[in-house]
Amino acid sequence: MVKEFSISSENRYQLIDITDKVEEMVRESGVKDGLVFIFAPHSTAAIVLTENESGLKQDWLAVLKKMVSGFDFLHNKIDDNADSHILSGLLGQGRTLMVENGRLIRGTWQQIFLVEVDGPRERRIIVKIINEQ
Repeated sequence: MVKEFSISSENRYQLIDITDKVEEMVRESGVKDGLVFIFAPHSTAAIVLTENESGLKQDWLAVLKKMVSGFDFLHNKIDDNADSHILSGLLGQGRTLMVENGRLIRGTWQQIFLVEVDGPRERRIIVKIINEQ
C-alpha cells in the first residue's frame, strides 16, 4: 500500500514533525505487522528520526548550517543551493520503521521529521506500508 501527502515549509532550513501523519496512515492501512518506508522524493530535503524538543531542533539546524558554511560550491553558480543537495544526500531521503501490533516501533523520544534545507517549498512525502503476512 502506498500513500502520500504534502507538507509546506516556511523557512530555508526547518524540521517539520510528520510523525502523527505517518502513524495515522499506518492505522488506516490496517497492517498489524510489517514495515513502513517514509520517502521524500526531493534532492534538497531529508527524513530523520530525532526528538521533538525546540532546543534540539535549533541545534540540528545550527549543525547543518555549520557543516556547509565556508564552501565555494560550484553548483551555486547554477541554483545557489549546493548546500541543500549535499545535506539531503548526507542525511538521506528515506527511513524504514517496523510496524508491530498495528503501531510504529519507535524509541521513546524518536519522532519522524522532514528536514527542509531549501525552503520554503511544498514537499511530497511517500509512505509505503508493507504487510508482513
